[in-house]
Amino acid sequence: MSDKKFRNFIIFWLSQSVSQLGSAMTGFALIIWAYKQTNSALTVSLMSFCSYVPYVFVSIFSGPLIDRHKKKTIMVITDLMAALCSLGVLVLYLTGRLRIQDIYLVNFIIGFMDAFQAPAASAAVSIMVPENKYAKASGMDSFTSNLVTVSAPMLASVILAVVGIKGVILADLVTFLFAVLVLTAGVSMKEDAKILREQREPYLTQLRSGFLFLGKNRGLLGIMLSLALMNFFSRLTYENILSPMLIARSGGNSGVYGFVSAVLGIGGIIGGIWVSVGRGFKSNRRMIYLPAAFSFLFGDILMGIGRNVYIWSLAGLAASMPMPFIMAGQRVMLYERVPKDMQGRVFSARNAIQFSTIPIGILLGGILADHVFEPFMASDSPAAKILGTVVGSGRGSGMAVMFLFSGILGFLESLIGYRNKEIRKLERM
Repeated sequence: MSDKKFRNFIIFWLSQSVSQLGSAMTGFALIIWAYKQTNSALTVSLMSFCSYVPYVFVSIFSGPLIDRHKKKTIMVITDLMAALCSLGVLVLYLTGRLRIQDIYLVNFIIGFMDAFQAPAASAAVSIMVPENKYAKASGMDSFTSNLVTVSAPMLASVILAVVGIKGVILADLVTFLFAVLVLTAGVSMKEDAKILREQREPYLTQLRSGFLFLGKNRGLLGIMLSLALMNFFSRLTYENILSPMLIARSGGNSGVYGFVSAVLGIGGIIGGIWVSVGRGFKSNRRMIYLPAAFSFLFGDILMGIGRNVYIWSLAGLAASMPMPFIMAGQRVMLYERVPKDMQGRVFSARNAIQFSTIPIGILLGGILADHVFEPFMASDSPAAKILGTVVGSGRGSGMAVMFLFSGILGFLESLIGYRNKEIRKLERM
């Protein structure tokens, strides 16, 4: 029976991965289009910002609705809204009326929908996957997520060169149609009707119960808060300044950034395969914090002190390979400890907490690089000269210092999380 359930999950996983590929291709194509219109990196940052802000805010309130309704229905509706957004962009582009502001609005709507879709999909996994295969399912998800990260820009670039942006959006719509057809007709998601009927508490009471559950389970809350800090560090550097730093430090060679980005994705793919074949840790606490410490220590710090594409690529592998382990460790802990009738609320609360730091990191990273660290490293300060012996000098050295600091602080934060007494109690429960 468990093998049959897992085969059902595999169908769901494959169809959703195809849809993610289409969405990622459209996202990449729109970034290219927007940057060509404005020649501004801030424009690209604001595109991400406009999707994360509604995602975080709406996640605070979406949990009870997810627990009260069928997860498959929620996913179909949210996918449909995302497809309508892509269709709207296509119509505006073909009529010559597409503006940057339209993309901001589309990203805002998609972020709003993702606040329902993501926790619904997470809760659906616990319905379809046997308990002994939670880590395997998480590894598979990480594998395809990173595969999409690597392949979407390449596929989108080919389609852009041959057909243009309209071809990319049409491909996205085809992948959406495929995913929805498979989800509605080919995926069995047997939710307990009794549990759904019993979700009759007042909305605000249910909303509060998700956060109260975390308040009583301080170990789970501690994991979320520590991962929120990790998200802040990663968005402060990788999301914002990796590309300008590598381009600046390689003499303007954009190909170096493209290569290192591909290595980052490949590292995530390797880590996802590793987790999915059962090569994880016996302790979920260790599976979260030891890989995180490794990623910060050997990923961020190497990225900062590196001076050539070989060191940067090695840093990319060290940074990205541990990510699937971190995700799997947390998911298994949540699936094992959160009742199925509360998973929508708790996963939504988790998303609101963990991802609340991402918009801050996205905006702050570029500001710190341009107005604090780059001018500092260009000064005659004794501290700048000392740091220059570690990371080098010239354009990009200030951003390299940011990687150095994020690596040190992230490593220390990972060790603190690993030693946290409330988190350690989870392994004795």
